[in-house]
Amino acid sequence: MSYTPDRRRSEGIVRHGARALSAIVLIGIVTAVMWALELFDVYADGNRLDRFGIQPRDVNDLPDIFTAPFMHGGISHIAANTVPFLVLGFLAAFRGIAKFLAASLIVIVVGGLGVWFTSSANTLGSSILIFGFFGYLVGRGLFERRLLDIAIAVAVVAVYGTMLLGVIPSDPAISWQGHLFGLVGGVLGAWFLRRDTAADRPAISSGGR
Repeated sequence: MSYTPDRRRSEGIVRHGARALSAIVLIGIVTAVMWALELFDVYADGNRLDRFGIQPRDVNDLPDIFTAPFMHGGISHIAANTVPFLVLGFLAAFRGIAKFLAASLIVIVVGGLGVWFTSSANTLGSSILIFGFFGYLVGRGLFERRLLDIAIAVAVVAVYGTMLLGVIPSDPAISWQGHLFGLVGGVLGAWFLRRDTAADRPAISSGGR
């Protein structure tokens, strides 16, 4: 079956639209769950959910590296994280939900273990994921080298580049470790999940015409 350029263009628009919708729904649901947890924690549970943050070098607390990125230390904390989580999360998920989930898992594990080994206080908050998404998007632009990925990486650096200052130790109440190791996890995720460029190139026959 032959495809006209118009048909290919139409199918591409539909495909990108479906990906965008999936990304919006997924990030919206995760954000809503985080807000519901924090509202319950603050107004009904006496902040007892904070115990699901990362307690450094406590072996029994290791499973909490998977819960800490979705918990927050108050309404002002989650409010400050919501917009960058929505924007960077959507951009990271837009290119494919499966890779996004894999990248998020890498960020959670690398970021969480980094905090577990190096921090000195209970640590929680979606900043681990936010810095991870930043690193993933920039890394994808560098490693994939596709025009759209490069454009997204440039835009992300232009808008959110100053957040990199958050990896510098400054305020004891802010976990620079979560920022730093989340960022490292995002870059590693972009590297491990990069496409096989060799497989994308067409095979060339050495035979005669």
